[in-house]
Amino acid sequence: MKLTKSRIQALAYEGDGKSRDVRWDDTQPGFGVRVYPSGRKAFVLSYRVHGRKRLMALGDFGPLTLEKAREWARKYIVQVEEGKDPLDEKRKAAVRKTLDDLIKKYISDHAKVHKKTWAKDERRLNNHIPADWLGRKAASITRDEIADLHKRIGKRAPYEANRLLEILRKMFKLARVWHIIDETAPNPATDITRFREKKRKRWVLPEEVPALAAAIDAEPNIYIRGALWTYLLVGVRKTELLQAKRTDVDWNRALLRLPDTKAGDEQHAPLNGPTVALFQALPAIKDNPYLFPGAKKGKHLVNIWKAWDRIRQAAGVEDVRLHDLRRTVGSWMTQAKVDLNTIKDALRHANISTTLTYARLGADPAREAIEEHGQRILAAAKKAEAAEVVRLRG
Repeated sequence: MKLTKSRIQALAYEGDGKSRDVRWDDTQPGFGVRVYPSGRKAFVLSYRVHGRKRLMALGDFGPLTLEKAREWARKYIVQVEEGKDPLDEKRKAAVRKTLDDLIKKYISDHAKVHKKTWAKDERRLNNHIPADWLGRKAASITRDEIADLHKRIGKRAPYEANRLLEILRKMFKLARVWHIIDETAPNPATDITRFREKKRKRWVLPEEVPALAAAIDAEPNIYIRGALWTYLLVGVRKTELLQAKRTDVDWNRALLRLPDTKAGDEQHAPLNGPTVALFQALPAIKDNPYLFPGAKKGKHLVNIWKAWDRIRQAAGVEDVRLHDLRRTVGSWMTQAKVDLNTIKDALRHANISTTLTYARLGADPAREAIEEHGQRILAAAKKAEAAEVVRLRG
């Protein structure tokens, strides 16, 4: 049959669990897709060179598109016609690939293509991968080494250690698809126990706001000041806000259009009066369309971490992260008895379960219940106020 994307998606393994199941393409000789018992599908190329029959895996269906796989197959057939063995050439090239090569390919071919947070992946790899690993062959990195690195980072930052481990697991999985390591080699980032993570329960308390506000207002960069105030006022996600353009503001309806959100669709964030006034006060820069222009010409503000570190230290809230400002909006609205569905819409949550998490941060039902119980006891005892109970101590 002629292989198409829809036909490949519909394929199911037909075999006894041990036999090889390959569906060959009628239009391109030697090109096919192998179906595994697990449901995995991989493009393959069959050819004969120097009297030997060879079957070369091109890559997994999904990460590798049908069109790209066809293109690679044609390229390798040209090599066969020139008397070369592309499988041997590929293996020789893979042996020379270093961990640094793998990291760069992961960032360019996977993270930047599939992840909005690719910059975090790049930063974590740059910050945590030992320098003496980079020049080594990617295939030489062992599970014990990765486990030791994970353990060392986890002693001071368990969350960060777990995120790095996830990146490495995915990176080495792709390394097999890309033939940077042998496709039968074990993934060195698997079977490593993750650290337990405690859910964040931090938001800005009312008594912390004056110092934080003063520290934000002392920041010399007006766009960083504006962004931080916006996070506190309406809870827009960090990257979504920084990517917003002046034309995205609907001044009449007090809405901010967010064309590229975490959910992957276009959304509209409601704005309050202070935020609209703040946006109006932000000076526009010629030939820069963004609400929060960055240092590079025509680009938006990107790195506000250093400024935020200065600000939170000056305010005495060193443990408050940028995302905690978004939590603050949800928790304060909960304390103000705002309906959870309204909070869900205001913060643009995909489902109510996320909103409930924010709500728990702000709500203190146990304290409210005990306060109400105390008032009932006083009423039953015919005591006007708690001070009368205190007198019993004498």
